Amino acid sequence: MFNRKSEPAAPASQSASPAAVSEQANRTLTPAPSGGLLSRGVSIKGSVKFLNELVIDGEVEGTINSPGKLSIGEHAQISGEIRAKSVKVRGTVEGNIFATERCELEGGCTLRGDIEAPRLVVDENATFLGSAKVATAK
Repeated sequence: MFNRKSEPAAPASQSASPAAVSEQANRTLTPAPSGGLLSRGVSIKGSVKFLNELVIDGEVEGTINSPGKLSIGEHAQISGEIRAKSVKVRGTVEGNIFATERCELEGGCTLRGDIEAPRLVVDENATFLGSAKVATAK
């Protein structure tokens, strides 16, 4: 009997290995392989901090702070202040954006808040309700 119990366990561990391989294959398909991904359907309430790159396609209620690049996907909903080196918005943001390098509002996005950045790109189909301070650091 003991051998019979171990036999089903062996195929179960073998079936777990291909799942791990396919998960790794999916990770290589993420837009920023050196960064992170907060996918659609994920919700965070609180502070988000990261170093290099982050793609958010879910919901965040709170502050986002980073010395890196932030991409906000078309399904994302952000409520809070954003501070990063570079911010690209395709979704909805309610809060101020402070970028030390660049801020880009792509077509279809909505921003309700102010922007402060040395470089600002606004697509003609973006919705922007707020003010912008575009100046290089002195």
